[in-house]
Amino acid sequence: MKQHKQRGVAAVEMALIMMPMLILCFGIVELGRALYMYNGLVKATRGAVRYMTTQSLSSPPTGETAASIRLKARSLAVCGATDCSGKEPLTPGLVLAQVSVCDLLSCPTTHSNVSTGQGTANLVSITIGGTGAAAYDFMSLMPWVIPNITFAPVTTTMVSQYF
Repeated sequence: MKQHKQRGVAAVEMALIMMPMLILCFGIVELGRALYMYNGLVKATRGAVRYMTTQSLSSPPTGETAASIRLKARSLAVCGATDCSGKEPLTPGLVLAQVSVCDLLSCPTTHSNVSTGQGTANLVSITIGGTGAAAYDFMSLMPWVIPNITFAPVTTTMVSQYF
C-alpha cells in the first residue's frame, strides 16, 4: 500500500529540477558562444596587425597608398581576405566601420618613434569595437538567460618592420 502513495514522485521531482538545469545548460552554451566570438575578434586583430607590420606606409609599393593598405588590413580583420566583396564576415555582424587602424602616419604622436628599452620603434594597432556605432555587440540567442553583451574594444599592437 505504501508503494502506491509514492507513485509519480520521481516525475514531479524531475519536473521541478528540469527547468533550472535547462536554464543552466542554455547559459553555459551562450557564454561559450560569446567566448568563441570574442576569440574570433582577437584572432582577427592579430592577423590584420601582422599584415600591417609587413607593409611600408612611408614608401608603399607601386599602385598602393597608405589608405589602401589600411583598407586591406581592415578587410583582413572583417572577412579574412584583403577584399571583402562577396565574402561573409569572420564574426557575425562585424563590418569595416568597426575596425580602426593606428600606425605611424595616422597616429604619429602615439605610434611613431616610440621609445623602448632597446631604442625606438614604430607601432601598428588594429582595434575592433569602440563606443557608439563602432561597438561590437554579442547578440544572445536566449536573452532571457544571458543578456546581449557589448564587448570592450579589442586591440592588438605590434612593432612595424619599417621605420
